[in-house]
This record gives sequence, structure tokens and C-alpha cells, in this order.
Amino acid sequence: MNDLLEFKKISKSFPGVLALNEVSFTVRRGEVTALVGENGAGKSTLLKILNGDYRHDSGQYLIDHEEKNFANPREAINAGISVIYQERQVIPYLSVAENIFMEDIPSGKLGMVNFRELNARAQEIINEFGLPFRASSRVRDLSVAYQQMVEIMKAYRRRPSIIAFDEPTASLSDAEIDSLFEIIRRLKTEMIILYVSHRMKEIFKITDQVVILKDGRFIRQEATAKIGEDEIIRSMVGRDLGGIFHSLSRNASIGGVVFSVENLRAPNVKDVSFSVRAGEIVGFAGLVGAGRTETMRAVFGADQKEGGTVKLFDRELQIRFPEDAIASGIALCPEDRKEQGIFSIRSVRDNISVVMLRSLVKKGFIDQRAELGLAEEGVRQLTIRTPSVYKTMGELSGGNQQKTIFARWIATRPKLLILDEPTKGIDVGSKFEIYQIICDLAKQGMGIIFISSELPEILGLCDRIIVMCQGRITGELAREEATDHKVLTLAMADMLGGKGT
Repeated sequence: MNDLLEFKKISKSFPGVLALNEVSFTVRRGEVTALVGENGAGKSTLLKILNGDYRHDSGQYLIDHEEKNFANPREAINAGISVIYQERQVIPYLSVAENIFMEDIPSGKLGMVNFRELNARAQEIINEFGLPFRASSRVRDLSVAYQQMVEIMKAYRRRPSIIAFDEPTASLSDAEIDSLFEIIRRLKTEMIILYVSHRMKEIFKITDQVVILKDGRFIRQEATAKIGEDEIIRSMVGRDLGGIFHSLSRNASIGGVVFSVENLRAPNVKDVSFSVRAGEIVGFAGLVGAGRTETMRAVFGADQKEGGTVKLFDRELQIRFPEDAIASGIALCPEDRKEQGIFSIRSVRDNISVVMLRSLVKKGFIDQRAELGLAEEGVRQLTIRTPSVYKTMGELSGGNQQKTIFARWIATRPKLLILDEPTKGIDVGSKFEIYQIICDLAKQGMGIIFISSELPEILGLCDRIIVMCQGRITGELAREEATDHKVLTLAMADMLGGKGT
């Protein structure tokens, strides 16, 4: 049983970036320790050093006073360490049970897999987590949230002595978060737990102490009960973000209707109708499974619609594929940034220019000078923090990846920009930057649809709020009249037997 984890003057550099600069702190069994900081503060880098993905340049980490230097994740796992990253590491074509017991699948006669035992053992864990699927279910058939829970159960099954969660709740519903927190509370007496999150509510609900990093440096370590949210934020970003939404420079002139949808029908979408005006930020609120993402994917041609009309400036559009939407002036930043939004092994330049390549062709070849200029303009305009446009996209922080996706779509000069959970997994400082970018785009006359599961940003940022429940619109609120209570009442209207307003 490992009781003590110590980091002593850990430093790590990448080309052009000092990711960690002599970071030192200690954590113990029996406590849940929050690791917080802006994107790029060094949190994930530190976890990857602990897990054997990276080798540190200097310093040391010790478990129960014994120095460790894991050469790869297998060594870390064998030493009782499990790290659950934001990026899912499941195998979609295998079953839930096969993913959970990947390194320890029970065998029977002649070395064949004993599926009865495998499924029974996995089902025990699934039931312990209170999840509504079977051990034999294919992971690819599960929602993103349930796939994340499979990742967590895979680590839990190993019964590690040190476990680190990197934004584990980004895709989970409130009920699933409560289930996870119950497991964490039970586990903290048995193991050392590190918990990375940008959600302040979670930090104060589940953690015992907070370790704050900024720009790769250790700032402070404090008992959660002795530090307030404002103090954490000031330590993270070096400034006070109080009144964050009141300080935004907003669009004061909203024009006529740019985009409209009438009686849209698609899988999990029931006769949805709405409009967006020029320079308006329209928020879409609702609980997990409300149909917001499905609506926008059908509008964009990513999923096939079953009926209804889509219009841009009163001109009906025939959108069968995303390229039709893009050509018409519609852009979509998808919910799953890692899986659907970025090309992680390509450069920032490639990620920005990818939708503009046809327009960059000169005499049968891509004009690389023009492509470079396009990328550099996007980096400058959106203040993307990268040492070069040739930096690999997967090496950027989540906030800078999101801003790179924005730069890609802004380059197309869209009339409508759809943003699906654009601040998921992003720190508070980067969130403010993204909010202001959205307001600036609205001031240029762009219509914007903003989907978020975080009510404060829906209420604080949007000019108008459309609420969905079980695939249909249950109500609409102007910013001036919207409250938490009104939005949640509409979000649960069908479940409570109401009809919405």
C-alpha cells in the first residue's frame, strides 16, 4: 500500500516551451488532491511523467520515499499507478467487459477466453457504478459519457494504490458524476487520489486539498476548506475574473434573421423550429440527451435529417453532407474536440487551413505561402499560444486547440457559427478569452449558436436561450428574463409532465 507521493523540483521542456519548472509538492493517501491551473499550466504533463509517458528533465518523484523513474505506462501500472486521461483509451469494437479486463482476461480450457466469467466479473463492477448497460455491450454502441465510465472502471478494476483523474466528468451527467464521486469517497481511504478539473463546484464537493500550478510553476497548496473560489482563480490566472460576463464587450446591434429551421426531424429530434439573427448569440440549454447536438448535426449534414427545412437568408438549403453546409456559409465546432474537431498529429497550420485548401490551389498546387499566411493570421487574430504554426496540434492545451478550431472556421467567413460545448475541459482564463472571441464575432454580424451544459455561461453570454428536452424545444427565454430555475424547469418539462412554454 502506497501512502505518500512526492514531487521534488520536477522540470520538463519541449521545443520552445518550458512545461514544468521545478514543481514540488506532496500528497497522501486518505485525501483527494485537486490539481488546478489554466490550460498549459503543466497539469497533464506532470501526470504523464508520473505515468511513464514522458521522462522528466530534472528533479525526482518518490513513492513512500523511494525514487521512481517509469520508462513506460506498463511499468507505472505494475507499480500500482493508473491515470485516466481526457482522451478516451477504449477499444470501441470490443465489449465493455473486454475493455475493463484488457490485461487480465480470464481463460478457460485450451486457453480460450472464459466469457461467462469475464462478463460476470465485469457486470459486478458495472452494477457497483450503477450503470444501465451490460458487460457484453459493444463500447462503440455506448454514448461518449458511458465510454468515459468504461475508462474509469478499467482503472478501478486494477485497484491501484495511486489513481489520477484528468477531467473525468467532462462528458458525464449529474447522476453519473454523483456515482463517480461516491466511488472516489470510498477509494480515498485505500489510495492516493489526484483530481484534475476546471469545474470549481466539483473541486469543493470532492477534494480535500488544492494544488495550484501556473505557467509550469507550483504556486500554492491549501486545504480546500480554507480557500475560496475567487482565491483559486486569482492564483491560477494572476488576475481577478469577478463579474466575468459583465466585463465582456458585447454586440449592441442585432440585425435581421440570418438562419432559420422549420419542423426539423431527425433521430432524437422532434419537429424543432427556431431562428438566429445577425449578431445574435443564441444559447441551447438542456440536460444530457436533450437533443441539442443531434439537432445541430442534422442541420450541418453530419447526420441525415428525416424532414423539415433549413434556410439561410430565406433561401432554402439542401444540405446532405457537411461540405454542403460549409459551402452555404455554415460552420460547426463539434462537441468532441479530440475525436471530431482536430487532427492531433498534424500541425496548427494544417488544422487551420484544412477547410480552405481548394481556395489555396494555384496552378494545380497548394500555395504554401498563402497557406502559411492564413495560419499565421489565425494565430495572431485569436492569440493562439504556440511557439510556431508548425507545432503539432495534439501538443497544445485544450484552450488553444479550441481557438485553433475557431480560426479554421473564421477563415471561411461563415454566416452562422455553431459552437457545441466550446469551453468543455478549458480553464477559466481561456474561457474568458473564448467568450470575448464569440462576442467579437457577433459584433461582425455573424449569427452564433452556443450549446453548453454549464448554466452560468448560457445565462451570462447568450442574448436568447432556447431550451430542449427529449428532442423537442420546450421554451425560449430572453437573457433579461432567464434564471436557473426557469431554464431547469423547461429542461425537465417533459419528464415532469409539463408542456413547456
